[in-house]
This record gives sequence, structure tokens and C-alpha cells, in this order.
Amino acid sequence: FEPVPAAAGVLDADGAAELARAGVLLDARAGERYRGEVEPVDPVAGHIPGAVSAPTTQNVGPDGRFLPAGELGARFKELGVTAEVPVGVYCGSGVSGAHEVLALAVAGIPAALYVGSWSEWSSDSRRPVAVGPDPQ
Repeated sequence: FEPVPAAAGVLDADGAAELARAGVLLDARAGERYRGEVEPVDPVAGHIPGAVSAPTTQNVGPDGRFLPAGELGARFKELGVTAEVPVGVYCGSGVSGAHEVLALAVAGIPAALYVGSWSEWSSDSRRPVAVGPDPQ
């Protein structure tokens, strides 16, 4: 493995909001956090409107290793990721999101990371919040 800088780079909150509208923004947190059922860390529960739930735990097999590239690619395709649209990822604080960006890279898909993630988004009361299982 030879590391290279991420081709898609990083996002700020405005970039994440735009990507949720015009591309695919994946939320790498556990489903219950995405749906707004529980939020153990941040002041507000839910997700960025337009984001798609994509728990990072589904990127690995029982042995804790990444799934094969083909399986990861199929997983992300089911979530709406295609070569034609830009992809971004966020989580709670950027850590799990970085794992998901790497899983996307294994599948041959460049993705940007919203480093501030949900902690930054939810701390700004001007930012909209969605709850429930659907992106909107």
C-alpha cells in the first residue's frame, strides 16, 4: 500500500450541504445516530438533510478487515454512488468518515471528507437537521 493524498480533498459545512444536494453525501455513523434515535456525543440528534446512511461497520468482514474491492463497490453503488457524481463522507467527528473514505478508495471511488462532521454541523443552530430513516 502506498498512500497518496485524497483526490477529492476535504469539505467544509457549506461544501457538505452542496454535496448532499448535488452529489452523494454518506453518513458513516451508526444507523440509530443517523435516524436521530440516539446521540451520545453531540447536542442535536439526526443527520444532514440529503445525506445517505452508510454505517462504516458495513465496510468490514467478521475478521475486521475491509471487504474485497468488488463487494465494497457493490455496497456503495446500492447507496447511490456512481462515477458520474461527486461523493463526500462525514461521521461524528471525522474519524469513522476517514475510514469510509479509505473504503471508497479501495473500491476505486474518490471521496471528500467533511472533517468537521456532525459535531460541527450540529453545533450551528442555523444548519437544518433531518431525522428518520430517509435522507430528506
